[in-house]
Amino acid sequence: MPLFHKKPKYTIVKVAKRRGDIPSDLWTRCEECKELIYNKKLDENMRVCPKCNSHFTLDANERVKATLDEGSFKETDPDMVSLDPISFEGPKTYKEKLKKDQELTGLKDAVVTGEGAINGRKVVLGVTDSRFIMGSMGSVVGEKLTRAIERSTETKYPLIIISGSGGGARMYEGLYSLMQMAKTSAALSRHNKAGCLFLSILTNPTMAGIMASFASLGDLIIAEPKALIGFTGPRVIEQTIRQKLPPGFQKSEFLLEHGLIDMIVHRKNMKETLSKILTYF
Repeated sequence: MPLFHKKPKYTIVKVAKRRGDIPSDLWTRCEECKELIYNKKLDENMRVCPKCNSHFTLDANERVKATLDEGSFKETDPDMVSLDPISFEGPKTYKEKLKKDQELTGLKDAVVTGEGAINGRKVVLGVTDSRFIMGSMGSVVGEKLTRAIERSTETKYPLIIISGSGGGARMYEGLYSLMQMAKTSAALSRHNKAGCLFLSILTNPTMAGIMASFASLGDLIIAEPKALIGFTGPRVIEQTIRQKLPPGFQKSEFLLEHGLIDMIVHRKNMKETLSKILTYF
């Protein structure tokens, strides 16, 4: 039949796709359960996987928005920048690293501090941002957090610090970075003696020098579910002691069971939980 000899009026083009390719602007794959999540749905769920409850990372601005009343936040010390105190040079200089992450995040350094309100109650807030050199603490992060602690001591507003640092102390600054551990801890000691409240919130991951200083000194220590919390990572510990670690070692649930933290709170419930704590105290 001649019908089958006619040429089609369209062209079929085969496009090769690698298995597992996902349009980056539409979908995100959960690292925990490998579920594909529509980005709009993920954002509506406060960037928590709807299948396995895995908490995705939030940047500092998203944390502020999720924690404080809308329009209440007034940032402090937004233009403080590092002066590269030891003139660090490696494959990249410290100045190059700072410039790159400043352009990437829109931040001057790895922490945002300021004052705001939670259901009308005034608080002083500090939030580290893991996108900026892994949220590590150099002289700027230490100074901004110390000023926030001192502001809380003076005003008697409760202090909340939300930590998410996989980098600990920032070794690009050598001993200057390690000094921030003592500086923030000393400021918190004075804050405690003044009878002020400090709530420390730990997110994934909170490690090394930050966990060994201000993050572990809260009157109440609250963590998000399944957050990695500790000093040295579990792989390094296993390689060092040559022993297999218990399941879930250094996760929030393990640390709650062993008394290192006080509460685990789902991100959706965090603001309301903080409001209840502030009301109680």
